[in-house]
Parts: sequence; structure tokens; C-alpha cells
Amino acid sequence: MAQEMYATTAAMLSRFGEQDLILLTEREGSTPGEINLPVLEQALADASAEIDGYIMGRYTLPLASVPTVLERNCCDIARYFLYGERAPEQVEKRYQAVVKYLTSVSKGEISLGLDELGQSAGQSELTVSIESAGSVFGRQSSKGFV
Repeated sequence: MAQEMYATTAAMLSRFGEQDLILLTEREGSTPGEINLPVLEQALADASAEIDGYIMGRYTLPLASVPTVLERNCCDIARYFLYGERAPEQVEKRYQAVVKYLTSVSKGEISLGLDELGQSAGQSELTVSIESAGSVFGRQSSKGFV
């Protein structure tokens, strides 16, 4: 089964900018001033695999539709992986927040808004209706106080 990636290189570019990704993906032998796409794609694949590890017990993989929250989480994990041991505190905190979120999803405390087969959960058949008997206070019933 081919692994589904929850985020794309375009999503990473949109969230973190070209300059950061150039610096984070630079390796020996890479072209200076360019994003090293294989390095970036590997980080996204690794991040997606980590997400799968948390959600596979709750949802059938691959998901039929990917919730936006997983794209953001995948980008945060991939960025953390790209930094490696030199991740700034902010990046590490975002990674830890994602892990906490995914742990809650794996325990069933939070839902991704998908059914067990990984499809968007349909609209509920329950309908909320609010009725009012009218206003309690108003100009006509205030007798000069309003």
C-alpha cells in the first residue's frame, strides 16, 4: 500500500516560506539557493508515517479525505524533523502540541470529523430549533422606564 502524504511541498512553502525551507533542506551536494526536494519530501513522508501511527487504530488508512488539521500537523512535524536536534523552542513546542493532539485522537478523546472508514462524517439528522415567546422587555411594556 502506497503511503498517503498529508501535506505537500506547496503547503510547506505556503506555511514556512522558501528561504526557511532552503536553509532547512540544505545538505552536502545540494544546489545552493534551492530547496532540496528529496529531503523535503522525505520529511513529509516521515511526518505522514508518524501521523498514521497515531490514527491507524481509529481510522481505516489511507483516509478517503484528509482533514485540514492533518495537513497543518504534518507540516509542523516535517519542519521539526528538518531542524533535527537544533530545533528552536517554538518549533519544538509546536511539535509537542501536535503529538498531544494526535495522542488525544488515538484515544478517541478528539475526532478528526471522519467516520471509521476515513470519510467525512455526514451531517447529523438532529436539528436544533429555537422558539421564543417574544421579548420580556420592550418600549411598549416598560411603562416609561425605557
